[in-house]
This record gives sequence, C-alpha cells and structure tokens, in this order.
Amino acid sequence: MSQFKLEDADVLIDLANQTLALPKYNKFYVISTGKNGIGEQENTGKTPRGWHRVAQKFGAQSPKNAVFIARKPTGEVYNTELATEYPERDWILSRILWLDGLENGFNKGEGCDTMQRYIYIHGTPDTQPMGVPMSHGCIRMRNEEIIELFDLVPEDALVYLSEQSLA
Repeated sequence: MSQFKLEDADVLIDLANQTLALPKYNKFYVISTGKNGIGEQENTGKTPRGWHRVAQKFGAQSPKNAVFIARKPTGEVYNTELATEYPERDWILSRILWLDGLENGFNKGEGCDTMQRYIYIHGTPDTQPMGVPMSHGCIRMRNEEIIELFDLVPEDALVYLSEQSLA
C-alpha cells in the first residue's frame, strides 16, 4: 500500500490511454510510452508503473529540438538531415525530466530501478506518432509540450504512472 494518493500527484501518466495530465494546471497531453509494454524489469524497454519523483531536469537553456546524449546537449539541433544521417538514433530532444522510483522492490532497487534504467520524460521528433506506445521505455512528448511541462513541473514533483485508465 502506497503512502501516496492520486490527488497528491503533480503529474499523472495514464499508460492505458497514452496521456499525461497536470491536474493543478488542468493541462493534458498525448504521449508515447514503451513499445514493449508496461513493466519495471531492467533491460526490457518497458515503461514502469507506480510512484516516482522528478529526480533531475536537463535542458533549461537549450533550444527547441536540442539533441541530448547521456543527458548532455550535443550541440546539434534535430532536423531532417540529422534524422537521415542517424536513422537508428533514439532521439532525446528539447528537455529531460529524469524519473526516480519511490517504491522499494517495485520500481526502486536491484533489477527494477527506474532511475538506473534511465527512464525519462523527454521530447521526441514531431514526426513520431503520439497516442501509441513507441518508445524504449521512456515517456515521449511533443517538443513544445515537453518545454511547457519542464517549465511547470519542479524537481521532486510527484509522478504517478498508472496501468489502469485514469479517464
């Protein structure tokens, strides 16, 4: 049993409906989560469930479509030429919110640790579909929307990822 309640969440992620909500701001976004489904085990490419916090944020001063590798800006700005040159890259763009699980043995700890799995909320090319699971486990958003989210949500914000529909 969690010490948190849904109304405590700063960010609500509905994995069933591929949406992210900011209840305090009455904001709602369509997202894309793990194409391999839902789960906490490392090396699965699945999106974890449960209670998390925003551990760290990256990209505050970066331009829209800035490219990140290992949470560092590369100096590149995503465009069709870069996409053609690096077709296999998993593009992490604009902003990153790095999630940390808060439930020991479920999404925190050996073999299931969200932070050690590098699960982020991040921007993705605007050509990528939203509303369908397509990521490697992260939560992908449109670039304009991740920038807005980044500005509204502080570090340590409480995030809940629900397998059940929240609609």
